[in-house]
Amino acid sequence: EDDDDDDEDSSEEESSSEEESDNSSEEEDEEEKKTDAQRKREKALARIQKRREDAEKKKTVDELRAAVVCVLGHVDTGKTKILDKLRRTNVQDGEAGGITQQIGATNVPIDAIKENTKYVKGFAEFELKVPGLLIIDTPGHESFSNLRNRGSSLCDIAILVVDIMHGLEPQTIESINLLKTKKTPFVVALNKIDRLYDWNTMARRDVRDIIKGQAANTQLEFEQRTKEVVLQFAQQGLNAALFYDNPDPRSYVSLVPTSAITGEGMGNLLGLIVQSCQNMLAKRLMFSEELQATVLEVKAIPGLGTTIDAILVNGYLREGDTMILAGTDGPVVTQIRSLLMPQPMKELRVKNAYIEHKEIKAAQGVKIAAKDLEKAIAGLNLQVAQKPDEVEILRDEVAKELKSALSGIRLTERGVYVQASTLGSLEALLEFLRTSKIPYSNIRIGPVVKKDVMKASTMLEHESQYATILAFDVKVERDAQELADTLGVKIFQADIIYHLFDKFMAYRDEIKQKKRDEFKHIAVFPCKLKVLPQFVFNSRDPIVMGVMVEAGIVKEGTPICVPSKEFVELGVVTSIENNHKNVESARKGQEVCIKIEPIPGEAPKMFGRHFDEKDFLISKISRQSIDACKDYFRDDLLKTDWQLMVELKKLFQIL
Repeated sequence: EDDDDDDEDSSEEESSSEEESDNSSEEEDEEEKKTDAQRKREKALARIQKRREDAEKKKTVDELRAAVVCVLGHVDTGKTKILDKLRRTNVQDGEAGGITQQIGATNVPIDAIKENTKYVKGFAEFELKVPGLLIIDTPGHESFSNLRNRGSSLCDIAILVVDIMHGLEPQTIESINLLKTKKTPFVVALNKIDRLYDWNTMARRDVRDIIKGQAANTQLEFEQRTKEVVLQFAQQGLNAALFYDNPDPRSYVSLVPTSAITGEGMGNLLGLIVQSCQNMLAKRLMFSEELQATVLEVKAIPGLGTTIDAILVNGYLREGDTMILAGTDGPVVTQIRSLLMPQPMKELRVKNAYIEHKEIKAAQGVKIAAKDLEKAIAGLNLQVAQKPDEVEILRDEVAKELKSALSGIRLTERGVYVQASTLGSLEALLEFLRTSKIPYSNIRIGPVVKKDVMKASTMLEHESQYATILAFDVKVERDAQELADTLGVKIFQADIIYHLFDKFMAYRDEIKQKKRDEFKHIAVFPCKLKVLPQFVFNSRDPIVMGVMVEAGIVKEGTPICVPSKEFVELGVVTSIENNHKNVESARKGQEVCIKIEPIPGEAPKMFGRHFDEKDFLISKISRQSIDACKDYFRDDLLKTDWQLMVELKKLFQIL
């Protein structure tokens, strides 16, 4: 008997009743297995869900985590100086509550903040609840766009550095827009006040007193420049005010006058950030046991292999945890081998640069060593599975997050192939390409391998200039490079966006020039000429005569015909003279002398017999020539030339 599904009816008829019962029990087993897996999955899902809900319930305003602070601003406004100053705030070595340098971030504990804000008026009475601040080290956009977290940015609050001498600059405005889109609250460090005329430095005092202590003209300049900055913020649609004159911190951005060099105003800046955190961000800063960690960068360290630097925003990380993170070839599941933090500054003599920790509580920066991290992607969250049955679910979550991050990227059908090392750098590069009007047809995070070259080579048949891979900050595998050379795919590699752009543009121009030379003879420019009968110097072979360019552009190599005489073809323009000087082309309104050589193998046409002064001469265009003009000489022709082209097209009845 056959128990085939297709022949089920027939087999059932034949089979005895015992066999029937046998059959159905097998099916039930299958069913059970399936529901078993599903049940397991649902159980795990419910557990994860419950854990998240419990963590939500446990959060209180009394237990806050450190706030994550980013520093943004235009180049040369003093971002790095401010970071340095915030890091090395005057805490003597080895004093309790010193500032520790962490991976990718600096942890400024509350004691250091207290020490630093001693002379800030009214701050001592303020009850401090935040355990400290975690200041992200890498200043600038890249890191900020890399620090995305479930749609919001990982930064709780940002410091926007503005040079008081220059006001808002292009990158400052870019940063403001970033902050607006991410809805990140920020304070402004009005930096470089020491550059004001006749500035008199007074250390360790409240910046309000320092300003009051300045000479009248210095105060005046300060007020004028501040007013200007406030005005510029208004143009960006933001209310701004000096922090001590701020009518409503919720709707006005606070400006803190600072000097990163002398340290003036830095205490006020710290104080203001802490106050903003506790007043406006307390809810956001409640410590949650639910893990929230973002991968900042992936890097190889001698002796440790490939490691990841992560910012732990909420929850705990423990040695031995199974973590799941996005990778270039699908999610990576691996066990945390060690959690590393740098040695405190004073113990540099120790052989090992890092101290291992068994457990880390948010918010901190940490380096994670584990197997299989070569393919990890920076810029996304990492997850931890508490039990083996959760791995699958979290894998899906991680994959979904990467997919949604990439799905926002709009690709064109024809364009270059773009590869970058992290999500942040990919987005930065694509943003740049978009503003430079360079289309991209495909994107990938990770090194250039043969598969990428194959994909990029599909552009060869469409548009060869796009059969290129722009590799930003990634390495190119040797066999991929070899394949590219054989196929004719160009790979440009650089770790600075502009360099990559320049290389591509130079290549693009080179191709364009080649194509133009190739199609020079095919592309016919449209022109309409009127014969000047008093200037006919030679009536045949070659025809030499004066003409008035009525419309369009006549250039050497243009075939000429006479529409009113059944489109008889006269030949090709071989030279053009204007005031006895040879010119390559002549435009509408010019009177020039042209020489028309007859078509080889045809009887030369003659002025007076085949055409006369009443006939207009036009360039002989074809479908091919129009396409060539469109593709390679679009910019050489004006709007009026294209209008003439349309007229001629109708004349020649070109479809």
